[in-house]
Parts: sequence; C-alpha cells; structure tokens
Amino acid sequence: MPSTVILWLRRDLRLDDNPALQAALHGCDTLLPVYVHDPDSDAPWAPGAASRWWLHGSLTSMDRALRTLGSRLLIARGESLAELRRIVAATGATRIHWNRLYDPTSRKRDGQIKQALRTDGLRVESHNASLLFEPWEIATGNGEPYRVFTAFWRRCAARLSEVPPLRAPAALPPPPDSLDALPLERLGLLPTIPWDAGMREAWTPGETAALEQARAFVHDRIQGYANERDLPAQAGTSALSPHLHFGEIGPRRILAMVREQWGDPSADPVEPFVREIGWREFAHHLIYHYPHTTDEPLDRRFAALPWREDDADRMLRAWQRGATGIPLVDAGMRQLWHTGWMHNRVRMVVASFLTKNLRLPWQAGARWFWDTLVDADLAANSLGWQWSAGCGADAAPYFRIFNPVLQGERFDKTGTYVRRWCPELARLPDKYIHQPWTAPSALLDHAGIRIGRDYPAPIVDLKASREAALAAYEVVKSAGR
Repeated sequence: MPSTVILWLRRDLRLDDNPALQAALHGCDTLLPVYVHDPDSDAPWAPGAASRWWLHGSLTSMDRALRTLGSRLLIARGESLAELRRIVAATGATRIHWNRLYDPTSRKRDGQIKQALRTDGLRVESHNASLLFEPWEIATGNGEPYRVFTAFWRRCAARLSEVPPLRAPAALPPPPDSLDALPLERLGLLPTIPWDAGMREAWTPGETAALEQARAFVHDRIQGYANERDLPAQAGTSALSPHLHFGEIGPRRILAMVREQWGDPSADPVEPFVREIGWREFAHHLIYHYPHTTDEPLDRRFAALPWREDDADRMLRAWQRGATGIPLVDAGMRQLWHTGWMHNRVRMVVASFLTKNLRLPWQAGARWFWDTLVDADLAANSLGWQWSAGCGADAAPYFRIFNPVLQGERFDKTGTYVRRWCPELARLPDKYIHQPWTAPSALLDHAGIRIGRDYPAPIVDLKASREAALAAYEVVKSAGR
C-alpha cells in the first residue's frame, strides 16, 4: 500500500542536514512538505516585522529548492493541528515528521499536537535539526542543568565528533496532485509600505545563501575572527545568525565545514568562532530548563530592581530611534532599524546603556529587538538581554557598566562605524566623534553641527547615570540577604 508522509516544516527551512526530512523518506512513496502559518500559536512571541520579512524569502527559497528535486512546498494558514488534520484527511497520510523547537510556547503546542495526532492513529516523530545536542543530554555531575557557560561548553566540546551532518537528498518523491497550496503572498509577511529596502540590500534569505556565506567565512575570514569580531566597522563576524534561526543551515554543517577546512575545531585559529556556536547551544539549554526567563530574571533578586519611572517613555523612544546623543549607541540602533541586524559588540553596548544608564527594563529592550531583528531568536535574545542586565546565567555583573564613549574609542577608533550610521557627525575629528558634546564650539561650527539641533544632546549624563545604576543595585543586593 502506498505510503504518504507529511514533513511539517517550521524553522528548519533547508534540505541539507534535515533529520526530519531524512526520516520521512524511509518507506515513503509520496512526500508532502508543509508549512502552516499559525502566528497566533506563537503568542506572546509571534514573529516580529523583520522576522516576517525574512520568513517570506526563506519560504520562497525552500519552495524553489524542493521543486528542483521534484517536490514543492504546500503552504497552509490556520490553527496548526486543524490544518494538519485537514491535510491528513485529504491525502491519507499515515506518518508526520518534524524537527523540534525548544521555546516554551512551541514545546507546549507541539506536545499537544503530537498527542492528538497519535490518538488519531498516525505515526508521529520529532527530531533534532537545530542543535548539536539536545538540552537534556548535557548535564552537570549531579544531573542538573548548567548555569555557567564555561563548564557547559567544556562538556559539549568533548563530544563534537559525535555530531556529523546528514547530506541533502538527491531527489524527492512527488507530492500529491490533489492539494492546492496557498500562495505565499496571501500570508501578508512583507511590509505594506517599503521600509525594507535596507534589509533587501543587506541580506539574501535561504539555504543557498546560507551555505555560500558559511563557506566563504570559514575559508576566508574565520582565522581573523578572534581579532576582528569586536570591530563593528569591519565584516569580522559570520553574520550567520538569521540563517541559523530559520534553519537554513544547521550548526552540524558549520562545524563540519570548520573541521574539513581547519581540522580540530578546538584549536586556534577557529576555536573562538566555534565557541560562539556553543553560546547558541547554551541559550537553548537555558530556555529549555528555565522557560520563565523569556520574561522574568533568572536571578530572582533582580525582581526587586527599581527601574526608572520618570520620563521612561521618552527615554525608550529616544533609544529606539537612535536619538540618545551617544554616538555609538545611536549608530547601533540605526543600523538595526535599517538592516534588521546589529553588530554583537554594539548590541552589548546599547543593552547596557538601556538597562543601566537609562535604567529601563531589559524586557523593553528584548521586545524591541524581537520586532526589529532578522535574527530574533527567543533563546539568544533572552540570554543576551539578561546577560547585559546582570540578571541571567553567567551574566555580566550588574556593576559592570559599559561606557559607550570608551567602547567607541576602543573598537571604532577612527569613527568609521559611527560616521556611517550617524552621518551628521561625519565631519568631526576622531577625537570627538564618540563624544561630540565635548568638542569646542568653533570646531562644531566648522563641522556644521549644533548640539540639540543637528544631533541630540546626551539624554543622560554617563557618570551620574552610572552612579544611579550602582545605587539601584544596592537594592538587589539587599533583596538577597
């Protein structure tokens, strides 16, 4: 009897190293790759505007890839379980395969769907496509989840040889002829007004672009990663994060590329980059074991932290718009708005500025990043913001407050990054590019800048706001006694 199998695709939009796809092909006569658009089931973390833009391109790429192998992508819209049941009824499918997601909402939904479909009599299996190791596979000697990265990654690094990737299939069984796919445009993922020009210029979603970008980075630039990753004006990072989030490439494939080109992934010069893959693993480890950390601090003492109350809305809007009067912060926020991405060093600076100098809740920053980042990954976003705020696992101490002027002078010495994203400051000399409010009046006049008119005055005094943040931290320390 012919076997029809459904491959339920979500954030695993690739053919290479796709365990659910490989499992679905066993004994399969008819394969039906399905994407169900169900943003309501992701609430309260439905994809933001930048993520929706990327998803449109990623689905387009996936459908194109499937068609080259004799298949196609069926797009549906509605409640996931209801749509899967509808497709099962229409095709007589007997098996469904998908790759696991690890955020709290997806885990709950997928567990309910798996139970319901098995009750219907279907064979349902889920797989690991997005991580090197399952979150429950890595534990301390006492069987507890890790909360310190170094120990976590030491345990993972000893097992890296255990995770070879799977090859993409050379051909696929045909899909059923009787089902019509919903046109991708009907999902309304693209903006109705063309604010996405910068993202279209900066990015190409899809598996083909992901593999090409990974190969180029591993071959040409990984050896300089340790020295160049902190320099926002240079292309020193891999910029693979959105491709990883949407599953257009998996960490096993990246690791295999590193090993093929450089040998031992724990050796110089590649270890610093491979360790960043470890941070991604750690983020998913934490969100699996501590699901409340999407909204609440892992360190419970920080629930007592007194955030700013006066003028908070104005401060937040200035930060979001890149109008704080602090050049490195403003440059980062403008890069984010224009391209849907921000350099990691600058992410730490803008997050420290929001949570410590402005004393605004890290959750507000996480929400803004969620809507504006093309690589908005709930695990990484939560880890990063709690790290910056000092309340998460392995976090920077709350009293470690990045000085954005010193950070700019260290990592953007010639002001190239600031001049690109804050062009109104372009004529300032390097000495003043990161603190224009200190420049002599004559020099500002010569550069055509009036502070408060052409570029904002700083919305807070960096020294005074640092002292206020440290005073607030005393409340946190008291709460732990």
